[in-house]
Amino acid sequence: MSEAEAIRTGKRVILAKPRGYCAGVDRAVQTVEEALKLYGAPIYVRKQIVHNRHVVRTLEGKGAIFVEENEEVPEGATVVFSAHGVAPEVHEQARSRSLKAIDATCPLVTKVHQEAKRFAAEDYDILLIGHEGHEEVIGTAGEAPEHIQLVDGPQDAERVTVRDPNKVVWLSQTTLSVDETLETVARLKKRLPMLQSPPSDDICYATSNRQHVVKQIASDCDVMIVVGSTNSSNSVRLVEVALDAGARAGHLVDFAREIDDAWLEGARTVGLTSGASVPEELVQEALAHLAARGFTDVEEVVTADERLTFSLPQELKRDMRAAAAHG
Repeated sequence: MSEAEAIRTGKRVILAKPRGYCAGVDRAVQTVEEALKLYGAPIYVRKQIVHNRHVVRTLEGKGAIFVEENEEVPEGATVVFSAHGVAPEVHEQARSRSLKAIDATCPLVTKVHQEAKRFAAEDYDILLIGHEGHEEVIGTAGEAPEHIQLVDGPQDAERVTVRDPNKVVWLSQTTLSVDETLETVARLKKRLPMLQSPPSDDICYATSNRQHVVKQIASDCDVMIVVGSTNSSNSVRLVEVALDAGARAGHLVDFAREIDDAWLEGARTVGLTSGASVPEELVQEALAHLAARGFTDVEEVVTADERLTFSLPQELKRDMRAAAAHG
């Protein structure tokens, strides 16, 4: 279809930016790839390195073996911990099995772990805002289980009890809805006026940025398509944010082939974005899929320029340096 025809049909895609890989995901995926190159396959990875089906399959194809727990890793083998972080007991288990552990926890998650340890050491009650059962929440709570209680959304704020209302702080999972978290905090503060906030925002820059651009474009969209996996908290939140901000419909897909033609019937404008653990190639496939259905006019809306990068885990860098020295 020519550009003139696209303008005549009036079908367009508004492409959100920032989208896709954040610095923590990029680092985690690279960690597994470099470990495979350095130590050779197989490399074991505890849990999904990042919450994305395509990434996990691709790494399996290169020789990564994904396991649920350290017990499944042969003694003395190499294990990579996922970007979502782990509780201290997971490190202990790895030591007890003589595993070579490489910790690919996102540094922004590590920051929340450090905050939890510090406030627990000062004997605070810690209200951890997050989703029950999410790996990141399990890891953070494991730093100080006797001090931390989970607050899973605004409705949970009513049932919180603390020892001393003057010594209480909130922390959060890094991939939550910014607005919902603020609502939860507001409800908590009504009950606990002395509630302290973390030293800096726990919701990560990438989550905030991806939600912000979706809010900007949502009201112009008949349909918002978010590329991401159902177990990816930040991807699921993007659909919710789009609907809250005025998109007429919103859908989460892992792959372009999952886009249902029925969603596009009567649509003039499709919004497209991707979660923080999604490689750009999947977005490009979605664009091609939409173009084949007449949505050839693509406008990219940019609300932030992300330049943050994180260096690889120290233990991996050390071994890479040693290998390079031995040439």
